Amino acid sequence: MLAGGVGAARFLRGLVQRADERRVRVIVNTGDDEEFYGLHVSPDVDTIIYTLAGLANPTHGWGLRNETFNTLAALERFYGRAWFALGDRDLATHIYRTQRIRDGIPLSRVTAEIAARLGVKAGVIPMSDNRVRTFVKLRGRPDALPFQEYLVHRRARGAIERIELRGIEAATPVPAAIEAIESSAAIILAPSNPFVSLGPILGLAPIREALRAAKNRVAAVSPIVGGRTIKGPADKMMRGLGHEVSPLGVARLYADCVGLFVLDNADRRHIASIESLGMRAIATDTIMTTPARAARLAGIVMTALAV
Repeated sequence: MLAGGVGAARFLRGLVQRADERRVRVIVNTGDDEEFYGLHVSPDVDTIIYTLAGLANPTHGWGLRNETFNTLAALERFYGRAWFALGDRDLATHIYRTQRIRDGIPLSRVTAEIAARLGVKAGVIPMSDNRVRTFVKLRGRPDALPFQEYLVHRRARGAIERIELRGIEAATPVPAAIEAIESSAAIILAPSNPFVSLGPILGLAPIREALRAAKNRVAAVSPIVGGRTIKGPADKMMRGLGHEVSPLGVARLYADCVGLFVLDNADRRHIASIESLGMRAIATDTIMTTPARAARLAGIVMTALAV
């Protein structure tokens, strides 16, 4: 599975009910990794790991359940008001990751270590060991903002003109990511933001090429339902970047590398147009408000891919 953050994690909690977790491998976006208080934070990677470990905050989808924020409150004395929430137990993850990376250990190996320590059986694979950073250019601002500042600090306000993936040209995929795509019976693009969650992964040319070669085994789930997103700014981004805010608009972004496109029943009118792009399309209930509904959706996708 190719994954961003919360939307992907919700789908993943259903997928591991329908498939042996030990056979699941998740290629995760690292374009929104950021440094806070000198620590390397990997928001999407941690969301996936915490979800698989059964530790994620069920309300937010990110962070840890029953978390406290005493250290963050103490840090505010020195750094000013905090805008990115790092919980006390969550900080342990970031401290460990940062130290290991400074010791010369690649992010992919450190991620595997963290996942194993938390009891995760699935393979969690950062898209690259090279640094790729997502920036958002807003109308009226001369400079592009780091993604976390745009999303969290500024609460995704402002008209988007451009998404920049800095470092993507020089970055290479983690070899395990390519191996996972080539050897898996099914590859699923989670219902994540196509620009800032899946975009950095697909921006790595060898990954996109591997998906093209496996197109008949690749499915994507639309993050757009009824002209908007359930969570996050994907609809605003699509509109600002000149794309139709619909499953069809998303399908056009994936047409070269996806063989099956899954959209919500509310958007079934787009099926014929999506199929005209050269992919199959099915409509079902894609709203994952409970683990049971996520499992049902995962089952439908796997059945459609004949897994």
